Amino acid sequence: MKRNPYLDVAPEVARALEAGRPVVALESTIISHGMPYPQNVETALNVERIVRENGAVPATIAIIGGRLKAGLTQAEIEHLGKKGYGVTKASRRDLPVLVARGEDGATTVATTMIIAEMAGIRVFATGGVGGVHRGAETTMDISADLEELAQTGVLVVCAGAKSILDLGLTLEYLETKGVPVIGYQTEELPAFYTRTSGFGVDYRLDTPAEIAAAFRAKLDMGLRGGMLVTNPIPEEYSMNPAVINQAIDEAVAEAKAQGIHGKQTTPFLLARIKDITGGDSLASNIRLVYNNAKLAAQVAGELCAK
Repeated sequence: MKRNPYLDVAPEVARALEAGRPVVALESTIISHGMPYPQNVETALNVERIVRENGAVPATIAIIGGRLKAGLTQAEIEHLGKKGYGVTKASRRDLPVLVARGEDGATTVATTMIIAEMAGIRVFATGGVGGVHRGAETTMDISADLEELAQTGVLVVCAGAKSILDLGLTLEYLETKGVPVIGYQTEELPAFYTRTSGFGVDYRLDTPAEIAAAFRAKLDMGLRGGMLVTNPIPEEYSMNPAVINQAIDEAVAEAKAQGIHGKQTTPFLLARIKDITGGDSLASNIRLVYNNAKLAAQVAGELCAK
């Protein structure tokens, strides 16, 4: 396979791909923008460990010194963790300039999908995907993650769309773009911090093998775009909906009052929600990422077992 000249695939990841073994892509925004150092590095390394324990090779993705990286060393993860908000939160639009300037970038869902597909990685685990923000009918604030799901052939395992979003409009957008929204052992869209949202998914699938079979059929038919697998946060880590929704409403009001918009919106809201909930939301966030890494590794294994 001829690789993109701007792409570096870690040796372990390259060997696994060449041998047809399962690989799971992981994002890096959670490292630089998701939580403080050293907790961010500890979490990232734990996610990689969980992927390995479930039979797959982890490929944490980022931009380091202008190079697109599929698979990071521990030193590179440490670098992103220590630099924190000094690393650009990179979506599709940021890639040309960051690469040309030789700068670092922490990859969002959209950019992780792009680089994963370049490397030949088909399964990606994250926390929650971006979507249509509240008030988007006037602000037009819609995450590039949704457009990437419509055009890039990567299966994304998440805990649903972040509950800071307009979940109904997010589902409508995905339907318009032809992106299948799968509920893992559930018929209801999870809402990131909680297991339920009041909105339904397109299909319920109950095993990693069923998910892999559906995605393989999509690829074999040549249908453009990815697949969104929503995996509810484990019951013991799910937050009280009333508590988290009140915190979200408060954070959204603060963001509006302070004129926060664009790519700053999600990091601001998540940080404020963490503060308002006394850290409970961050603890839930970490646990749902671990849960998604496990499922993604299992799906990647089934995808390779044909």
